[in-house]
Amino acid sequence: MTARAHGTPGRRLHWHLRQRQHLLLRGGGLAALFAVVGPGLLAGLSDDDPAGITTYSILGAKYGYELLWVLALSTIALIVFHELGVRMGIVTGQGLLTLVREHYGTRAVQVVLSALVIANLGTLCAEFAGVAAGMDLLIGLSRYVSVPLAGLAVSLLVLRGSFKYVEHVLLTLSAVFVAYIASGFLAHPDWGATLHGTVTPSMPLTREAVLVAVATVGTTLAPWGLVFIQSYAVDKKLKVADLTYERIDVITGAVLTGVIGLFVVIACAATLHVEGITVNDASDAAHALEPLAGNLAATLFGLGFVGAALLAAAIVPLSTAYSVAESFGRKCDINDSFEEARVFYGSYVAIVLVAAAIVLIPSAPLIPILFLSQALNAVLLLVLLPFMRRLAKDPAVMGDHALSGLGRGLTAVVFGLIAASVGTLAVLTVAGL
Repeated sequence: MTARAHGTPGRRLHWHLRQRQHLLLRGGGLAALFAVVGPGLLAGLSDDDPAGITTYSILGAKYGYELLWVLALSTIALIVFHELGVRMGIVTGQGLLTLVREHYGTRAVQVVLSALVIANLGTLCAEFAGVAAGMDLLIGLSRYVSVPLAGLAVSLLVLRGSFKYVEHVLLTLSAVFVAYIASGFLAHPDWGATLHGTVTPSMPLTREAVLVAVATVGTTLAPWGLVFIQSYAVDKKLKVADLTYERIDVITGAVLTGVIGLFVVIACAATLHVEGITVNDASDAAHALEPLAGNLAATLFGLGFVGAALLAAAIVPLSTAYSVAESFGRKCDINDSFEEARVFYGSYVAIVLVAAAIVLIPSAPLIPILFLSQALNAVLLLVLLPFMRRLAKDPAVMGDHALSGLGRGLTAVVFGLIAASVGTLAVLTVAGL
């Protein structure tokens, strides 16, 4: 077994599959898909974290079904760039930060790394804020107990857990997303309005509405997920021959992300929006759902919130630690000792401690942390995406798998829409509208 086998929870999760990959690939289409599945599903589902659920809840409660088209476009953008990330990892055999460092130098990698660390710190704060809000909702547990316990639990799970234990826990946590689909059905939404809102662009031209739209983009197409999915594909040792099946994995994960987000939106649209109830975060949404859609819907919403927080909190610190170590060309494997991988372990521990400490500040505004961190993600995408596009267009980097004319067009449109939405938000903010 090589040292690179267990660089992240997903890589660790699929180590045994990789050992049998050549046998599975001989077994036909389904077996081959099973051999490569993982990067798209795990990276996609982790996007439906507490910050995402909070954003979708606010979207549905405030604007009903009207902004569902923003979620639909964000899901398409997720497919485009997650596929690109996986393709770059498979073709080059390198993570994004390594490619940036080798092709654009130290200064460029410092810019990208700074954007990622800022985005990931905000996201991890949101995960711990989600744990605090969810545990308070379900059992009334103080955040001064729940947040330290969550930080310790995910650290021990990922850094010290056995293969089978990590596998079972992560799969169980992933299953909680079914709770949101159930909550959506229990709310008895208007399916005609759902379809109309999904395919018909419409939005009030106000700062608040645009902020919700920008946050929806930032929470769906999260910067950390782009880095994670590429590194995951590298350490899973996928081959170019696996690209077709891996694209199925990516599309499946992204569509599931969008579907789960859709059910959160329509659960709030069918109940809270209709009743004129305004919520500030997902825990408020769960409380408000109880008299309108029943105890079960509210409980499922809360369970999904906590489970999603723990799943994302187990992955985001590792994505950060991997990026930091890769930027400096250092070892980044959880099988290594602290002496062998000081930068990796140090950055992992540092971001967990800092994020937990911020959330535990008595006056820390948990709602802005959850929601505004996602708008910040969208802003920081403007730093990350150009490097991805430039690398992916370069035949010297990607060979025959460089972006085609269609790929260049799609990625340019996605980047342009994100830039336009962020620019519009800036103008409306300055104008005070």
